[in-house]
Formats: sequence, C-alpha cells, structure tokens
Amino acid sequence: MGKIEVADSFVKTSDESANLPEIAVQYLEFISKERRLSVYTSRNYRHSIILFFKWLSGINQNITFQNIGRMEARSYLVEAQRSLARTTLRNHFSALKGLFRFAQQRKICGSNPFANLTLPKLEKSLPNFLSEKQTKSLLQSSNFDAASHSKTEFIQFRDLLILKILYAGGLRVSELVSLDYSDIDFTKATLRVSGKGGKERIAPIGSSVMQDIIFFRDNLCTISSCNSPILINRAGKRLSVRSVQLILKKKLRQAGLPDDISPHKVRHSYATHLLDRGADLRAVQDLLGHASLSTTQIYTHLSVAKLKETHKTAHPRS
Repeated sequence: MGKIEVADSFVKTSDESANLPEIAVQYLEFISKERRLSVYTSRNYRHSIILFFKWLSGINQNITFQNIGRMEARSYLVEAQRSLARTTLRNHFSALKGLFRFAQQRKICGSNPFANLTLPKLEKSLPNFLSEKQTKSLLQSSNFDAASHSKTEFIQFRDLLILKILYAGGLRVSELVSLDYSDIDFTKATLRVSGKGGKERIAPIGSSVMQDIIFFRDNLCTISSCNSPILINRAGKRLSVRSVQLILKKKLRQAGLPDDISPHKVRHSYATHLLDRGADLRAVQDLLGHASLSTTQIYTHLSVAKLKETHKTAHPRS
C-alpha cells in the first residue's frame, strides 16, 4: 500500500493539480465558483483530493477514475487512519464523497465508492464551562445603583446586561445579537429566539434580567422601538458577534477569570448548572434548542462527574 504523506501546509501547486483527473478539476472549480464555498474550505477540499490521487498513483498508476471502487476507498480509509486525526479524516472523506457524487451526476461513474463508509467515531470531549461560583463572580463584576442611573455608564450597564441575558437564556451568541424588542414577552419574562435553521424557541430569562432590560431601554437607549435591536453600540447600531466576544473577554479579566471562556462556553455553563440542580434532560434540550437529545446528553457526563466528586468528599465510606 502507498503511504499517505500529510503535508505541513495546503497543496496548491499547479503541478500536483495537473495530475488530477479532469472531473476532479471541474469539481474543484464548481465548489469554488458555483457553490461559492469559502476559500478555506475549497483549499481543504483541493488538498484532500490531491492527497487521495497521490496515494492512488502509488498503488496503481494505471487505474482510471471510472474504475475506482469500494476496495480502493476502504484501503485508503485504512491507510488514512494511521496518519490523519479523526476530524481531518472525516473532512477528507467528505471532499471525496462530494467529488464522486458530482461525477455520478454527470454520468462519469456509476457509483460512489465513498458513500456510506463507516468512519471512526469522533471522540466527544467534555465542554469547558464556568462553575456556579465563577458565574456569580462574572455577573457581579460591575455593580450598579439603579436609583441613580444618571451616573451609570451606558457601556458598563450594557456589557453586564449582555452577560446576564447570555447566561439567563442559554443563548448562542448569534441568537443574542439578533434579538429585537419585539422578541420580548415582558409579562412572562421570556424571549422568542430564532435558532439554527430558523427554528424558534421560547427562552425564559427571569424577572430580574427582564427588569434590567426595561431599565436599559427606558433610561439608557435613544432608540427602543418595537423593531429595534436590544443590544446596541453608542451609535444605536446592532452589536456584532465579534463585539460580544471581546466584551466577554474584558469582563472575564475584570472578574479575575480565565479569558479563554467563549460565549458558547457560557451556554455550556447554563446547561450544566440546570442539570446539576435537577432539571430534566428533555427540558434542557428544549431550552437549548437542540434538535437531538444526544447533543444535550454530553452535559450529563459533567453532572455525573460532580455527583462523584460530591460522593467522594461527603460520603463517610468513600
């Protein structure tokens, strides 16, 4: 079998591209110009395809594109597992499956040898999160006197409000910055959130955070119509995802916490704390807007870990 060489950088030389079958060249042009995949993704696909045909030429220089079958695909999988990380492996096979699907549609080959191959399962790493004590510290990193709001800085209050909504609702950062005042049910203290794939859900945030939103709207915003964004900059424009990420880093440093906690890890914290306090897994699934319960189940590992630690420290026979 030919050995798979993992390049230190993406392969872009015209010489190696020239060794590809014409259908592969057409496919790479298709994903770049017609499907308009990102430059990064297109470059990854090119690298994956070049790597495969380079390996293939090492085991059989006379094989034609039409004759590539299941045996070659499986042999490549066996070889690739020895030198590629599982995530990289999946990306490589996604590119190759896409190539042969493209060729099938154009009657270049009769079957897709890379379809339905069983790939190694990805290792599920436990998500990083803040403890309840750390979260409390983060949300108290700035204190406000609501009675004297004239002394309250717009930026200071808004930045803390961002963290409160993010944690109270378990929102994705993209969901957070998309919120308008029309998405709020002030009576029920809930938000109507548009999640992945446009799927809507209701996110409770509690009366305390709702009062903060009302205070912010009534005292610190110049524009607060029904269709106005909740979280804005000084110019009244909607905040970007990047702005929220930077604001969180700043607040983490102010609270003396690691600044590698992302907005999504605040969402992990929300889910973990709910389960630690006895919330039903399916209820947490609905609150997070997960389509599959298996996506939510990763948080049960964290809760079990806490139970074990509690048993170890509190049980007399542990």
